[in-house]
Amino acid sequence: MRALLARIGVVRAVIFFLILIIVPIVGGPVWLINTLIFTIMYAALASSWNLVGGYAGYPSLGHAAFFGLGAYAIAITFNKSVDGGYVPFIVLPIVGIGAALISLPIGWVAMRTRADVFAIVTITLLFIAQTLAFNLTGVTGGAQGTSVAVAPFAVDTYDWPFYYGMVVLLAVAMGISVYFRRSKIGLSLSTVRADEEKAHGVGVRVTAVKLIAFSVSAGLVAMVGGVWAYYVGFVYPQFAIDPLITIGMVLMAFLGGRGTLWGPVLGAFIMVPAQQYFAYTFGASELYLVAYAAVFLIIMLFLPRGILPSIADRLRKRRATANAREDIIPAVDVAATEGTGVAQ
Repeated sequence: MRALLARIGVVRAVIFFLILIIVPIVGGPVWLINTLIFTIMYAALASSWNLVGGYAGYPSLGHAAFFGLGAYAIAITFNKSVDGGYVPFIVLPIVGIGAALISLPIGWVAMRTRADVFAIVTITLLFIAQTLAFNLTGVTGGAQGTSVAVAPFAVDTYDWPFYYGMVVLLAVAMGISVYFRRSKIGLSLSTVRADEEKAHGVGVRVTAVKLIAFSVSAGLVAMVGGVWAYYVGFVYPQFAIDPLITIGMVLMAFLGGRGTLWGPVLGAFIMVPAQQYFAYTFGASELYLVAYAAVFLIIMLFLPRGILPSIADRLRKRRATANAREDIIPAVDVAATEGTGVAQ
C-alpha cells in the first residue's frame, strides 16, 4: 500500500511540473505568466518555510530577512552587468549556501527559545535586517534602493527564464521536503515538534536537526529572493524585507496544511491569484486586503488544520465509520441466525 501511494505521489508531481513547464510554451496573456511567476514564487517560499515552521514546529516570522539577503546579494553583484543574462541563475546556489551559513548562528540563538518567544525573536531579526538595509547606504543604496542590470532576453520570451527559475526552486524545495519526510531527519523533526523534551530523552540530536531545518529553509528563501530581485529589476528595503512576505508564506503554509508536502503549494495557488483578483477588483482602495483575509478566515473556520489535513481527517473518519458498519452488519446477521436456530 505504501509503495502504491509513493507511485501515485510521483505521478502527481510529474503531471504537476509538466503542466508548469508547458504553460509558457503553449502561450497565453502576459498577465498569466506574471501571475504564475509570483504564485510559484510564494509556493516555493511557503514550501521552504514549511521545513522549519511545519516539520520542526518552529514558526519563524523573520524569513523575509533571508529573502532580502538573497535579493540584495544578486542586486549588488549584478548591478552593472549580468554577463549574458543567465549568470545570476548560475550563482544562486552560492547565494543559498551563503545565506544558510549566515543563518546558523542566528538559528542557534533563536532556537534556544520556543513557540511564541521564538516567533518574537525571529520577527525582531526581520526588523533589524530592514533597518540595516535602510541605513547601510553605501552597500544597499538605502531608501533609494539599488538596481539590477536588465537581462538581455528576447522581448517575446523575457519572462520565461524567471518563470522556469521559480519552477526549479519550487521543485528543489519540494524535493528536500520529500527527503525530510522519508529520512531520519524528518523523523527527528516530527519528534521535536511533538515533544522536544522527549526527543532529548530518546537520543535525538535536537539542536542539530533544528539548525539543519532552519539553515536549509533560509538558503532556499534567499535563492527565491535572488530570482525575484533579478525579475523586478530594482530592490528597495521596504519591499525586499517586507513583513507581508513572511506573512504570505506563513498563511499559505497554514492554509494548505503545514507539515504536508502539497499543502503550501495549494495555499499559494489559492491565495496569490485571489490576492491579484481582489487587488484588480478593489484597486487602490486597499479593500482587497479585507477580502484577501476573508477568504483565508472562511477556509480556516471550516478547515482549521488546513485544507489537506482537514480533508484527510474527514476521509479517515468516513472510512472508520464505513468499516465499523461492515463489522456490525455481519455480527447482527450472525446473532439473528443464532436466534432463529434457538427458536426452532
